[in-house]
Amino acid sequence: MAHKKLGRQTLVFEKPPRIISGATIVGDMEGKGPLGKFFDIVIKDDTWGEKTWEKAERKMFEESVRLAFEKVNLNPERMDCMLGGDLLNQIITASFAAREIKAPFLGLYGACSTMAESLILGSMLTDGGFFDVTACVASSHFSTAERQFRMPLEMGGQTPPTAQRTVTGVGCSVLASSNYEGECIMDNIFVTGGTVGRVVDMGISDANNMGAAMAPAAVDTLVNHLRDTERDISYYDLVITGDLGSFGSLLFSDMCKEKGVDLGDRHLDCGNIIFDKNQNVDCGGSGCGCSGSVLNGYLLKRMHEGDFERAFFMATGALMSPTASMQGETIPGIAHGVILERGKL
Repeated sequence: MAHKKLGRQTLVFEKPPRIISGATIVGDMEGKGPLGKFFDIVIKDDTWGEKTWEKAERKMFEESVRLAFEKVNLNPERMDCMLGGDLLNQIITASFAAREIKAPFLGLYGACSTMAESLILGSMLTDGGFFDVTACVASSHFSTAERQFRMPLEMGGQTPPTAQRTVTGVGCSVLASSNYEGECIMDNIFVTGGTVGRVVDMGISDANNMGAAMAPAAVDTLVNHLRDTERDISYYDLVITGDLGSFGSLLFSDMCKEKGVDLGDRHLDCGNIIFDKNQNVDCGGSGCGCSGSVLNGYLLKRMHEGDFERAFFMATGALMSPTASMQGETIPGIAHGVILERGKL
């Protein structure tokens, strides 16, 4: 058996799993953005008929999984495991949704890096022969996140220019083993490897400056990935970050150059493209659902159609909590990288 680890942080899959389906549900504001037509469901009411925002986010999570499986004519009970998480304390969105779906469940918390974390772990379990079909899911909701991490919405507080808007959205990817013979809507996108990120803390303590807190971790993961794989940045058509936003993206690009990596026009940030500048969202989008919905709603479709062949997808997370912030802690960042390749392997 070939060795499945390169260097210190990077994994390669001997039997790369395929992404056979994906589904997305987003909020009204996200639906009015430039990617609105790519999402499966756009909800008009922030509560989606539920009594609370938290219950609405749980419903979005659950229904995205059901929809992703419906697209390939599979019952969710067919899945071997669901891996996912969200931003709320003790990942109540994911765990309460798992209660309803009744599938084996591995709850994850990587903050906004959760989509990439779930894809790496799901791919490891699939490549290892443990699972045949898994769901990888990540969600966030503007109103639930604001209630937990910042001021209550009812106070109408102003945001500084470095702030980002938490995306109301969820993305679900269905992974299948290389020998899966069932129906699929995407049969040519493979997860061929991934780089597990390290926690990096550059001393940022401002909860309204997530881009600056997460950018150093993204740089660390990308540089170490290229070192581990002995690849040049030109190997990838796109380097996709999760939600650095406009300020964090500039910082990411500059810091990469300092490390000898010139991204050129290869960099794309989900937080920069989910909203339009005239939507008054300061530095762009953030949240687990930002990269989750953009990946599954927009990027995988582009890749499936042949717009690009290879991408390094890095969802970025700020590993903070309300308690740590109130104690004056700085904000650690992390970024996990997933290698996505198009073709028949």
